[in-house]
Amino acid sequence: MKIDHLAMWVTDLEKMKSFYQQYFQVTSGEKYFNPKKNFESYFLSFENGCRLEIMKMPGIPTSENDIYRQFTGLIHFAISTGSKQTVDVLTEQLRADGYEVVGEPRTTGDGYYESVILDPEGNRIEITE
Repeated sequence: MKIDHLAMWVTDLEKMKSFYQQYFQVTSGEKYFNPKKNFESYFLSFENGCRLEIMKMPGIPTSENDIYRQFTGLIHFAISTGSKQTVDVLTEQLRADGYEVVGEPRTTGDGYYESVILDPEGNRIEITE
């Protein structure tokens, strides 16, 4: 078994699609639109086949989670870059472009080399080796 995709509600579908395309080289599928529900989504595909579905629909409440604290439920997802150097370069590029780095590049106690950034809507992304 494997994870086929993760999904998240977003407020700015096009901005989020552009962010993941620019920094994580995802390929976007065609926009899906359901007029009855006013639901829109994109599937963003990573090179290895895993996908991220970003979705937008009126009436979805804003998350009340504090992005700086830990809560139960999904707290982050990790994107593997293939090298420590790429983690460092990508982290610095995101910082320079105004995105918040909430975890500096480091080797964790469980052996991962990673940084943690917030995407445009405050979702935590671990950028790993």
